[in-house]
Amino acid sequence: MGQKEPPSSYSQLASSLFLIGRDSHGHWVVQDQMGLHGGLFVDRAQALKFALFENGNHPQAVVMVPGVLELNMSGRPVAPTAVNANAAAERRAA
Repeated sequence: MGQKEPPSSYSQLASSLFLIGRDSHGHWVVQDQMGLHGGLFVDRAQALKFALFENGNHPQAVVMVPGVLELNMSGRPVAPTAVNANAAAERRAA
């Protein structure tokens, strides 16, 4: 019988990458890169706990986003580069 290769760690991380940051109101936001899981949290510790629980306890797949991270409820994937570009644009506008 042929054996299946395990999925690469990169593809696993890409599918379970979680972004953590603060929204424009100061709430802690967690959003997975696919735009399917996330929420608002009172503090950073609870946001990190949620992200680690949801991604199978892979701290290397959690990214702290500098600037503003708004919770995306559209169901469209969120790219860290797009988040950083939006944050930079908001800082220039302020």
